[in-house]
Amino acid sequence: MSLSVSSPLRGVTTVTLDAPERRNALSAELVGALAEALDDLGGDTATRAVLLTHTGTTFCSGADLKAPPDPRDFVALLRRIVALPKPVAARVDGHVRAGGLGLLGACDLAVAGPAATFAFTEVHIGVAPAVISLPLLPRLDPGAASRYCLTGERFDAAEAARIGLVTAYASDVDAALQPMLDGLRKAAPLALAETKKLLTAKVLDAFDDQSDALISLSARLFGSAEAREGMTAFLERRERPWVL
Repeated sequence: MSLSVSSPLRGVTTVTLDAPERRNALSAELVGALAEALDDLGGDTATRAVLLTHTGTTFCSGADLKAPPDPRDFVALLRRIVALPKPVAARVDGHVRAGGLGLLGACDLAVAGPAATFAFTEVHIGVAPAVISLPLLPRLDPGAASRYCLTGERFDAAEAARIGLVTAYASDVDAALQPMLDGLRKAAPLALAETKKLLTAKVLDAFDDQSDALISLSARLFGSAEAREGMTAFLERRERPWVL
């Protein structure tokens, strides 16, 4: 199984990315399983909020280059998280790369711990952070977005909090999450859903207006000679030919 779903604990249902041997890469299987789980939880009256977490040392390494999802399915998954009538919080204490950052950016709240690291690695393999820009750009400090999307540099959880990628950095992730989850437990369900609608309206508009163009851009780049060489070099653990 690539995913596990807990029973609600005082209204919070934990969804765990559970393919550590593949660094929780976004395979077609994982994207499909997560979409199905969210559909179920969206209508579950026992679930007040969803907590997205992971097993292993990686939250999500991005697209599974050996078994990638259909780009439209991935975009639909990101939109599903944003539009879910329940808040989605992320618990991150591992590495997050590329498409995994899109997954994180679609969440309403996120706490990252000391083991978390982040990088927009797309440019290093010959593509661009196209579809993940939909949930991420409204969150990120513009200067930081320019730096990290263009350079692919790795940064830590404290920097992720500073630039708006995550809600908070904490040495104890669970302790930092607790008051947030307790606050959600105290909120009236309808009021919570309507408040989330207010907060995500512009992001959903961007999905509706820009998804097709960004999916096309992503497909064009992934089909390019540069990307084929970059992904092959990555899988073979060798340097890309354009590195100076």
